[in-house]
Amino acid sequence: MRLLQLGFFLALASGLSALLIYITGVSDLRTCDQFTNESRFGSIAVSTKRFQESVNGLGLQAVTTGSDYCKVTINFPSDTVPKWKDPKTGELEGLSFDFNLCEAVATWEQVRNSTTILTSEFIDALPNGWEDYAWRRINKGVLLNQCKNKTLCLEKLSLVLPETPPYVPRQFDRCAVIGNSGDLLKTKFGKEIDDYDVVIRENGAPIKNYTEYVGKKSSFRLLNRGSAKALDKVVELDETRQEVLMIKTTIHDIMNKMIREVPINNPVYLMLGASFGSAAKGTGLKALEFALSICESVDMYGFTVDPGYKEWTRYFSESRQGHTPLHGRAYYQMMECLGLIKIHSPMRADPSRTVHSVPSQRTITAARIASEKLLRRVGAGSEDPLRACSIRKKLAKRKSTSVSGLRKAAVDHQNFVKGTIMYPLEHHPGHGVLCTLPKD
Repeated sequence: MRLLQLGFFLALASGLSALLIYITGVSDLRTCDQFTNESRFGSIAVSTKRFQESVNGLGLQAVTTGSDYCKVTINFPSDTVPKWKDPKTGELEGLSFDFNLCEAVATWEQVRNSTTILTSEFIDALPNGWEDYAWRRINKGVLLNQCKNKTLCLEKLSLVLPETPPYVPRQFDRCAVIGNSGDLLKTKFGKEIDDYDVVIRENGAPIKNYTEYVGKKSSFRLLNRGSAKALDKVVELDETRQEVLMIKTTIHDIMNKMIREVPINNPVYLMLGASFGSAAKGTGLKALEFALSICESVDMYGFTVDPGYKEWTRYFSESRQGHTPLHGRAYYQMMECLGLIKIHSPMRADPSRTVHSVPSQRTITAARIASEKLLRRVGAGSEDPLRACSIRKKLAKRKSTSVSGLRKAAVDHQNFVKGTIMYPLEHHPGHGVLCTLPKD
């Protein structure tokens, strides 16, 4: 076990150790001698000044925990004023947050190879899928007697349940996820945002009257339960009426009625996601999960993580009581420093908003392999992507995904997985995936 942890650390040494120095500033490099030799850190020390300049823009502190190289704690400065209170205890949110880098690297790589849209073939292929799972995606589904009347459940899901995923991994190149933070009003990112191939927005965030700040393009919109119940109002936010609406919770009779009677012609789907536990919550995280499952690269706007930003507002209205905002900000910063996303913030002086010392893709790949073995993930370390399949179903009626019109990266991925569609299995102990294979 220790050797696997050491393997993970060495794999990330050139990138992640740089990240730790980048966030905390270079202190005593000799404390790292137990993990690797000084020459490896020598090249990082040469770039100390650059790392310190980056630290000045962030002001966070990341420290490892004991001898467990996977665990890291990200601290906000002591003068940070938290605003969120736990509704149960009344206590203010803390300033320190623990993360497991091994789990993050392994799980997000799985997301990039999977679909995040619920389909009928997933439910059909899942053992007892209708009896044990389908009713959970229907509001008040507990009253449906575990979908023993499959026809009734299918009727409630039919308007949001495609047979197969409408999108594949790496289908789009550059994607932007737009949050709702008031920091968007500090910089006119509108034209920059509209240059992306895909723009993903959240809940009821408006576009009209704010285009110079948030752009006007909108490809997808992630919806929580409250926003989804107002589908008729949500579709009016995009003048083109072409947004794809992604609901992260359950389908409700009210939604079905609006889709049929308004009518709502936008595509509407339910999300199927990976398990992140309590590490991060909210629509923002689900929007990133969806984006990383269909995009080559993902940038974020309206999610300022820098501790110097002390406002807790939305760009279009008063802020609402949300969920652990500092925890979420720390998680997003971890994602950026692992090379998963890029955060655009008006708090950073660098006009190109570059975060230095992010691990290379080669480094992340090595770390991912070591992490999978350490965590004993299904198919750990295998070059065959199908080894991660906990459940395999060859569906006679499913044909291979058409690659006509897809960008080369998406076609290459389809060839790599042999036309297999991978679905995350929520709360699966080995983080395995359900795989549906095309007929021969």
